[in-house]
Amino acid sequence: MCRMRNFLPAGLVIAVSALALRAADAPPPSLRETINSLDTPQVQKAVDALQANFLSPSALDEESKQKAMLEGLLRRLAPGASIITTDSAKTQPEPVPFLAEILDDHAGYLRPGKLDAATLSQLDASLANFTEKKLPAVILDLRSVAGGSEFESAADFARRFCPKGKMLFSIQKPSAKQERILTSNQAPAYEGILVVLTDPDTSGAAEALAATLRLNAGAMIVGSDTAGEAVEFSEVPLGGGKILRVAVSRVVLPESTTIFPGGVKPDIAISLPPGVLAEIYAATKDKGVSQFVFDSERPRMNEAALVASTNPEIEISKERARPPLRDTVLQRAMDLVTAVNFYKRQK
Repeated sequence: MCRMRNFLPAGLVIAVSALALRAADAPPPSLRETINSLDTPQVQKAVDALQANFLSPSALDEESKQKAMLEGLLRRLAPGASIITTDSAKTQPEPVPFLAEILDDHAGYLRPGKLDAATLSQLDASLANFTEKKLPAVILDLRSVAGGSEFESAADFARRFCPKGKMLFSIQKPSAKQERILTSNQAPAYEGILVVLTDPDTSGAAEALAATLRLNAGAMIVGSDTAGEAVEFSEVPLGGGKILRVAVSRVVLPESTTIFPGGVKPDIAISLPPGVLAEIYAATKDKGVSQFVFDSERPRMNEAALVASTNPEIEISKERARPPLRDTVLQRAMDLVTAVNFYKRQK
């Protein structure tokens, strides 16, 4: 090996060494990757060898193999298949309330909370207000919107932003003949800069809305990957309070682009620590969302404070013993809006 290396150009030696280092640092294949690399005879040979040689034959009786197969199928088909309880099927998370707010006089913020007719009416009123005030941008917050399979409602929301005549998405079942196509059948209510916020709790119809807004309304998505559940589910009772939940149809965008199971990927990836968003949403009920986006001016020592024998700098330091909550995802969206708006003004 050393003698051969003497005949290799220096650049090639470096390249080969770099490849070797990368190969050495590469993580070992996962169990799924290893199993996927086996052909049918290899799979059967492995199963037969387990059946004949494993030290505990009872672990490989027919019932155990059936359960193992079901477990494997659910793992591979997730999030398109799962077993839930009747109690969890009835329990739905409390949606966050609708919120509309103007941020820094140049962006309208909309948080629908859920996708239904009542919220759509509130959205229409807010968009009319934003248009009247000539706001150049709208930020649509779909984080934690568990949209379920109300895809008709998602299409209604999309029609407020997408050009008339555009195909929004279709809902396809395994049979190609069973397909519902949803299009935009009205002029958009808003046509400015559009930014959509997403997170792993953005699911179902909300994912379809985010995806079609990016495709048809030029929306930019900021946040995290969505849940990957843009499907319609069927629930099969198994008895004993257990239900098999299985995907039976899926949302497909134009040109056969699917959202299930990979979800919607953001254009700018950023996330909040666990629990922070819920805390922010709870606090916005009374004070709005601006307080979590913009920093307030820090109080300074002045003549009035000297007369009153107080020191506002010390007081504010006590109040800020805990770092203030900040919605860094929304902050990044506002930065994006500012940059795009500035670029447009320069053209």
